[in-house]
Amino acid sequence: MNFALILFLLLIVTGALWLADHLVARKQRPTGAPTPWWVEYGASFFPVILVVFFLRSFVVEPFKIPSGSMIPTLLVGDFILVNKFTYGIRLPVINKKVIPMNEPQRGDVMVFRYPADPSVDYIKRVVGLPGDRVEYFDKKLKINGVDVPRQPDGDYLNPDRLYYTPRYLEKLGQVDHAILLEPQAPAFVPQALDFPHRNECTYTGSGVACTVPPGNYFMMGDNRDASSDSRVWGFVPEANIVGKAFFIWFNFKDLKRLGSFH
Repeated sequence: MNFALILFLLLIVTGALWLADHLVARKQRPTGAPTPWWVEYGASFFPVILVVFFLRSFVVEPFKIPSGSMIPTLLVGDFILVNKFTYGIRLPVINKKVIPMNEPQRGDVMVFRYPADPSVDYIKRVVGLPGDRVEYFDKKLKINGVDVPRQPDGDYLNPDRLYYTPRYLEKLGQVDHAILLEPQAPAFVPQALDFPHRNECTYTGSGVACTVPPGNYFMMGDNRDASSDSRVWGFVPEANIVGKAFFIWFNFKDLKRLGSFH
């Protein structure tokens, strides 16, 4: 469901009712005559929808985390906020950038439209920038021939599966964050899709190496062995970017989750 489009259509309809009431209908009604219900409701909802549409389109947008691909950074059920202007101002509905600002950086947690189905929003971590050579062999990450620093950080108890997974601290760019690696999971990428620029990737029995095309980004989940990401479905075009995730504002299962994250 394209909620942005629905909100835009509601804005147009209620705005038209508000204008019609203020410019035409109100002047033609006899003194003391009641306002038709459809005009009253439509016009009264217009300011509310206008504010929501503006905030959601240009300031922040709420999202709910549907899967465990970003554990331990984000848990299933986390409600998060996404900054809509960090990477530039975009026109709502068509998502076209009109005012450039900052570019995504390695380590950012980014929401984007899934390349294989743009009606679906995904969230992953930015690993590779345009022009980067990203290698992930034997579960070790290299960018442009340099090992990405990581160190063991104990074990993580997955609250949904109730077993421990080795946890590591990884440093991508200026961002320190946690990742999970399952010792029993295979290193190779099963069932990689046919995606644009797939010729820029090489798959082996121990992993994958890709050169990120211009205007695209290589994304990975923090729960490395339980994430369908750029290793499987390819690169994220700049046009698919929605915004930068930065704050957890609620989780029904854990009220202590409130706060920012990396």
